Amino acid sequence: MKKLESLLQENSKDNCNRVVNYVGKSTIRFKELMHLMLTGEYRVSQLAAWPMGYIVENHPELLTPYYKKIIPLLEDTSFHPTVLRSIIRALQYVDIPEDYQGVIMDRCFIFIADPQEKAAVKAFALTVLDNLSKTYPEIRQELQLIIKQRWDTETPAFRARAKMILSKK
Repeated sequence: MKKLESLLQENSKDNCNRVVNYVGKSTIRFKELMHLMLTGEYRVSQLAAWPMGYIVENHPELLTPYYKKIIPLLEDTSFHPTVLRSIIRALQYVDIPEDYQGVIMDRCFIFIADPQEKAAVKAFALTVLDNLSKTYPEIRQELQLIIKQRWDTETPAFRARAKMILSKK
């Protein structure tokens, strides 16, 4: 844990990559990273969240034991916003277990409809919902409706993701 904590000292892309490379696909090191993200002080939690998203992109299976712990964070405003963004980012790359699909779907709809939510969270939430619409095609219509309602007031990141979703039939 000391090695990982020492890596989480600087908020930079280079440092994020060092952590990603250090953790690799090691379940033990990923567990340490998740522990720091979930229980570390505010700054450590933030610094641990960023590489977590990239690690899960490369090794989605590593997130499997942590759903029960990360799902409540989707509503917890006491964590650094980076933690939320990184969790939503990671959820784009995994097959979400059925037990958690409903709550994740609900939260993602709330994120994309909230005018105050950060652009990255909305963009990632759009992708999560698009992925879930393969299992739940009935949500596609609601997703498209929200996209169309929000289109004129949203960021380029939102519109780029939304455009890909709308192009699918």
